[in-house]
Amino acid sequence: MPSSKRVVHVISHTHWDREWYMPYEAHHVKLIETLDTLLRTFESDPEFQSFYLDGQTIVLDDYLQVYPEKREQIQKLCDEGKLSLGPWYILQDEFLTSSEANVRNLQIGHRDAAKFGPISKLGYFPDSFGNMGQAAQLLKQAGIDTAVFGRGVKATGFNNRVDDSGLESPFSELVWQSPDGSSVLGILFANWYNNGMEIPVDPDQAKPYWEHRLARAELFASTRHLLLMNGCDHQPVQTNLSEALRVARELYPDYEFVHSNFDDYVRAVETERPDTLSVTRGELRGQQTDGWYSLVNTASARVYIKQLNQQNQTLLEKVAEPLAAAAHQLGKPYPHGLMQYAWKTLMQNHPHDSICGCSVDEVYDEMKTRFAKSMEVGKRLTEESARFIGSKIDTSSFAAYSAEAVPFAVFNTSGYEGSSVVTLELEFSHRFFDQSEDPVAIAAEVKARTQGEGYLINAKGQAISHSAEDLGVRFGYELPSDKFRQPYMARAVRLTIEAENLPQLGYQTFAWIPSQGNAVAGKAGTAEEKTLLSGSRVIENRHLKLTVEDDGSYAVYHKTSGQTFSGLGVYEDVGDIGNEYIFKQPALDKAITTKGLKAAIRVVEDTPYRASIEIIHSLAIPASADERLAQEIGTMVEFRNRKAGRSAELAPLVIVTKLSLDRNGKGVRVQATINNESKDHRLRVLLPSDAEGSTHFADSIFEVAERQTVPSAVWENPSNCQHLQTFIDVHDKERGLAAAGKGLNEYEILQDGRNTIALTLLRCVGELGDWGVFHTPDAQCLGANVAEWMIIPYGGVNERFDAYREAYRFPVPLTTVGARLQEGELPLSDQFLAWNGDGLAFSSLKINEERGDLMARWYNLSGEPTALAVLPNSATETYLSNIMEDAASETEGGSIPVEGYKIVTVGIKS
Repeated sequence: MPSSKRVVHVISHTHWDREWYMPYEAHHVKLIETLDTLLRTFESDPEFQSFYLDGQTIVLDDYLQVYPEKREQIQKLCDEGKLSLGPWYILQDEFLTSSEANVRNLQIGHRDAAKFGPISKLGYFPDSFGNMGQAAQLLKQAGIDTAVFGRGVKATGFNNRVDDSGLESPFSELVWQSPDGSSVLGILFANWYNNGMEIPVDPDQAKPYWEHRLARAELFASTRHLLLMNGCDHQPVQTNLSEALRVARELYPDYEFVHSNFDDYVRAVETERPDTLSVTRGELRGQQTDGWYSLVNTASARVYIKQLNQQNQTLLEKVAEPLAAAAHQLGKPYPHGLMQYAWKTLMQNHPHDSICGCSVDEVYDEMKTRFAKSMEVGKRLTEESARFIGSKIDTSSFAAYSAEAVPFAVFNTSGYEGSSVVTLELEFSHRFFDQSEDPVAIAAEVKARTQGEGYLINAKGQAISHSAEDLGVRFGYELPSDKFRQPYMARAVRLTIEAENLPQLGYQTFAWIPSQGNAVAGKAGTAEEKTLLSGSRVIENRHLKLTVEDDGSYAVYHKTSGQTFSGLGVYEDVGDIGNEYIFKQPALDKAITTKGLKAAIRVVEDTPYRASIEIIHSLAIPASADERLAQEIGTMVEFRNRKAGRSAELAPLVIVTKLSLDRNGKGVRVQATINNESKDHRLRVLLPSDAEGSTHFADSIFEVAERQTVPSAVWENPSNCQHLQTFIDVHDKERGLAAAGKGLNEYEILQDGRNTIALTLLRCVGELGDWGVFHTPDAQCLGANVAEWMIIPYGGVNERFDAYREAYRFPVPLTTVGARLQEGELPLSDQFLAWNGDGLAFSSLKINEERGDLMARWYNLSGEPTALAVLPNSATETYLSNIMEDAASETEGGSIPVEGYKIVTVGIKS
């Protein structure tokens, strides 16, 4: 018969924040000390059985950077099962990193772990500030059946009642289910991941220690297997653990104490788990807590870091990878190594205390460098791929207009068809030179024989509206793969055009026809010149009409539905005496807004393809919190007990807003430049939706999550801010309003009778918060800050997926590349992958390293089943895969069924 003893599984670990209250290298030194001690402990103590490396492989990357000679020793420990590696590369914040970043994190973590030994198949989320709703589906597709997490579900205790929200569980064990129905065993750190740290050896100290810890573990455990986590943040290895466990066995003979590991513990729980475990569905966002320690306001700490992250992620997953995949299909080797390097460098900024903005200032100096490094690689790979594809386009037909025609291609890699205005710089009449020649004379030569004037034609030879700026003659260089660098002088122009109806994953080609003397070569149709302005403060196209009011707020009329959205664009500023983790408005503080404040308004752009209006708001706001805040921070007054207010001293707050509407635009583009001279405050833009309903929809990880607008009754925080990835949406049957941002990750739906979207643009605080006093003056974000978003009105629930596609397209930049007059195998307009499917969102396109196949991914935004049609060029076979890109079943025909909320990855052989 099996033993009836309770089994105490003691798992040694250290939760390793790579950077946080110290800069990375300071933590790095502590990591070296910790792992040195661990290796010595394994050597000296045969009873020390295992150590969990926090679910992230980067810990060993950082260690072996200093001690590469210890690789074989570590591999031996992994092979023996004493060290557990993976499944992640880093422990990320799930909501502030993109869907594809979460996937790459698993892919690279698995790849790196496999180099050392067995991969830990455990979905480890020890301290994520909330957990994504599609986690179970992602884990199941990666072959992982269990998730361990610390936040988002409230444990109530054995035999206690739980409500029907799905966010309470009597046990530390539960079933966690994604919207598509995928489920994993969920293990909640009901007593946190340090409930077995620093176990005493002295019996007199050990007895009260164990009495407390065992009682707490038993309160929540659904089986006789109790989990004690022997470690904490940056916790040194307990080198006398074997002795401590011997003492425990003597004190408590009715318990079995095991120096365990997660594999054994999970296997034991699975064997005995009851059939009555509660089911938790979707996102774990702490809605059954008091609302303070969901830590959602990290989404608005150091907004500039979120913006850099959005640029970096978008560049890699929506630009560099698709273009490299297209170039690969034409014969260019896919840059697997460099792409992985760029992703790894980016993901080193994704640990929760890094990307969440809740670390000391020095951390962000290094993060900005990492972003710059990753983006430089991404830009170079993008340029090389675009140049390679451009060299294959047959542009010879443009020669009929001029022998000096300058062709260029515009690539749309967003995954969605549409029209966009793009600005690019073209160089022509290149004159290469060597060290024996005079650059000054060459520049004069190029200037004398060229002009910066001309006209623009599309692939059909039609002249199109544009703006051109002569940039004169300038220096450039090429770096050929077969010879030394090649410097040149060339004439340059800056063009702004609207590229209409760009294919969803493809390109169009245009040509600049330079003037020759006073004559224009060739023939082309005349571009239609028509303004989008219908008044001094009114811009309209066939979809929308934008009207700006005296106070700088604006209304948008949606022509198809007949719905008007008014009072948009009011700015709201309030005090913040919280910290990088948590927003706290001072008591009695009243919001300062631009409503009714006269603004300076003028037209700044008037072209046939786009019109823009500039709005300048000048406010006076408190310069900071009052002097009490510094005293409260210095003496560690808990933020909820702070009495500080805003200072009497005022400082100017100038916000310059640019509203733009494109000729074919379905949304209003907004850019706000904020000159921030104040501290301790938060700035938001208010966008009333006037849509009815108790729920709203937020773009999240592989889903658009439906969330309750009013929090639970136990929610004490007066703020109900939440995360978004790209957009937030409020709609009913008749009207809908979506707001898409670039690196703006925090919103709140106000309970003001208008279901107003409050989008956070800036939050300024001066301390880290948490367990000590750490001043963060750079988190005040003084100086110029720029925010960009798009307002997308639409006609209600039946049009929401069209609005979502527009929102997803908004942050993805177009890519342009110059070409030569040449014959080629590609037409002037083409797409390298076509697809369609109602309710589907495009996610990624890349090349699999092992098989060389094209890998494309989509996800179903709806709970209803749909079908995906994939139409790749010259495809010979398609097959269904998963997020790990494993080969799987072949598909029949061109239609692939996609179940509700399912993430589908398709492999394409060609």
